[in-house]
Amino acid sequence: MDLINDPEEGFFLQARLQVSLPGLDLTLAQSIADRAHQLCPYSKATRGNIQVLITAL
Repeated sequence: MDLINDPEEGFFLQARLQVSLPGLDLTLAQSIADRAHQLCPYSKATRGNIQVLITAL
């Protein structure tokens, strides 16, 4: 979790999620992580309030 200070918009939160799905193709792993983010109740609750960057490793 990062606290960002934007000169024009002020302070806001940003989350960086690094997802590891061993044995899966990186493109497929990223697709699964992105879809999980769309379905996750916590993601739904914070959508529009917290920027999220999801990276498959």
